[in-house]
Amino acid sequence: MRSIYYFFALTFLVLFHGPVNSQSKNYEKQIDSLLSIMTLEEKVGQLNQLPLSWDTGPSSPEGDKLKDIREGLVGSVLNIKGASKTRGIQELAMQSRLKIPLLFGLDVIHGYKTTFPVPLAESTSWDLEAMENSARIAAIEAASAGIHWTFAPMVDIARDPRWGRIMEGAGEDHYLGSLIATARVKGFQGKGLGSLDALMACAKHFAAYGAAVGGRDYNSVDMSERMLREVYLAPFKAAAEAGCATYMNSFNDINGIPASASKFLQRTVLKGEWGFQGFVVSDWGSIGEMIPHGYAANAREAARLAIIAGSDMDMASMCYRKELTGLVKDGVVPVSVVDEAVRRILRMKFTLGLFDDPYRFCNEGLEASTLSKPEFRAAARDMARKSIVLIKNEAETLPLKTGKKIALIGPLGKSETDMLGGWSVWWDDNSDVVSQFEGLERRIGKENLLYAKGCSTRGDDRSGFDEAVNTAKEADLIILTIGEDRDMSGEAQSRSDIGIPGVQEELAEKIFALGKPVVVLLNAGRPLVFNRIAEKADAVLLTWFPGSEAGNAIADVVFGDYNPSAKLTTTFPRTVGQVPIYYNHFNTGRPSPDDGPSRNFRTGYTDLEQTPAYPFGYGLSYTKFDYSDLKISSDKMKEGEKVEYSFTVENSGKYAGEEIVQLYIRDRFASVVRPVKELRDFVKIKLEPGEKKTVIFVIDKEKLSFYNDELDRVTEPGFFDVMIGASSADIRLKAELELK
Repeated sequence: MRSIYYFFALTFLVLFHGPVNSQSKNYEKQIDSLLSIMTLEEKVGQLNQLPLSWDTGPSSPEGDKLKDIREGLVGSVLNIKGASKTRGIQELAMQSRLKIPLLFGLDVIHGYKTTFPVPLAESTSWDLEAMENSARIAAIEAASAGIHWTFAPMVDIARDPRWGRIMEGAGEDHYLGSLIATARVKGFQGKGLGSLDALMACAKHFAAYGAAVGGRDYNSVDMSERMLREVYLAPFKAAAEAGCATYMNSFNDINGIPASASKFLQRTVLKGEWGFQGFVVSDWGSIGEMIPHGYAANAREAARLAIIAGSDMDMASMCYRKELTGLVKDGVVPVSVVDEAVRRILRMKFTLGLFDDPYRFCNEGLEASTLSKPEFRAAARDMARKSIVLIKNEAETLPLKTGKKIALIGPLGKSETDMLGGWSVWWDDNSDVVSQFEGLERRIGKENLLYAKGCSTRGDDRSGFDEAVNTAKEADLIILTIGEDRDMSGEAQSRSDIGIPGVQEELAEKIFALGKPVVVLLNAGRPLVFNRIAEKADAVLLTWFPGSEAGNAIADVVFGDYNPSAKLTTTFPRTVGQVPIYYNHFNTGRPSPDDGPSRNFRTGYTDLEQTPAYPFGYGLSYTKFDYSDLKISSDKMKEGEKVEYSFTVENSGKYAGEEIVQLYIRDRFASVVRPVKELRDFVKIKLEPGEKKTVIFVIDKEKLSFYNDELDRVTEPGFFDVMIGASSADIRLKAELELK
């Protein structure tokens, strides 16, 4: 019997480890053949993903990881990078009985070696092509280093800036978020999986992670299915339609069920309604975390719940590795459920061409020639410029003129690693990152730039204040760089106070007291509250964490080589007490006044204006744009028809610039309450001084549709407000539309 078994195994290796067309869409016969000769232990191994660190050695409390790889008991590893290292680990997998190749995953979130702005910053560019290109470059670099799979894009809608992972997403709007999800999936996956410059994308976190109660990371989520489908699932559906290869579960429970055990999310919606053919991976340890959730009594129960619900791969918890074989042998979990999960993972390995050549992504020569190409750095610089939001510009302080002595003051002026932001790929040497000081020095010369740190982003050390003030006194103008450091936003970085941390505001007060012009650079991975800073500064630029080309991009904007065009994709509150605050909220039976404190039994706060500090879609330019001459093809629309809105946008200022023109609608009356505004289209146009352009928006049935109380996607007859403007709060043109 044993000789017959090995004959079939050898036959499989000859037939299916030979040349494979990696672009073919149908590998089911090969998968069937492989499944037929796999042991149960080998099948379970494919569902096991292990973290691995080549440098610190393979031994761990989970056992000898390298031994497991040699024995074919691991399907994927994460946190290994570099062509030589991934090849070395893959060679171990090729010593296994069936020689099934490993998948190598890594958090390539906003760049690999060339680091782009954090994703929230990129979203403020509203430039879908640039965001797709950012992901494309990240994929090219990472794939050259042996990586097959990125745990991105994060497509969670987030309306609470206390939540640190707001940094990883595209903001608060599901329409814009869906378009960005599509762009990033296309960027990572390029011309198709199997190409040597493509990564498997991973839409995360499935689902509603961004709605965690209190903005506390990993916390519970409780919402109606209608809200879930209309807002929080929308970008995930867009990712599926774009061909996203994998999905990652979220840590949270949703309506009392941990996401890793949610049949509704994984089997009903993702694999059922959406027809998803890839596989689902848990987030780090989330299957085992069903035990502290209080949903599973032990690891065995957690493994059963997760695999039955449709979680295909277990990242790091070891629940599948330890418990799943026994669950199948005991008849608790059908082997067919395991086979289905294994099939999904093998399908991706075939699609990547790894059965043809398991080392096809492990080319050290290609890696050396690919990382940090000049054109990649140029793209990172351009993306960073497009992501910088001009918040305030009193008396046209910006752009600056050369010839003045400038003092760069603040804790982030010479930092390199902070410019990379959270979730950047780790590198031992970050000397290629252009600091703010370096970028300004290149632009105006060493003799015209002074520097003092002043203080740190954290703590209460004021010992550097005097040096900062004395340095600033010698300058004609001060650039004050303050905000968060890179570790203050991201995973597990929820903050109850989203003000400027440490003693930086005290430093700012001393600088403002000098009476010199002050330009503030606000570094952050989330919306912040900075009212005193904004009030006293002459100009404020929200620079976020701009990436490898931070200093060059900031200098380009400060000196007018690039006119800022970015607009916020998250609402900035006046105080943390307004949170959660977002533009597309429902109205109430007692709406608040447009501005000012709430009075006369109206919704809102009695001690605070109801409007935000800066609304969704807000962002200034060095020039001015005028909207006029609205023409409408009809003020009525029947089922199947479209209505066209054309109008003129003119650059009436003195600088060339780009304007992000936004279309909002409001359904006045419906079978369920609708938001006060909903973004339904936008366009980014570039105009020279004095130039005019005609912009056309088209409204069709889809732009007026929503989920009703029966969870059907519908349009309903009635009246709609059509609003066109420069932000959700700056509406320039209005019209009424009747849907017959």
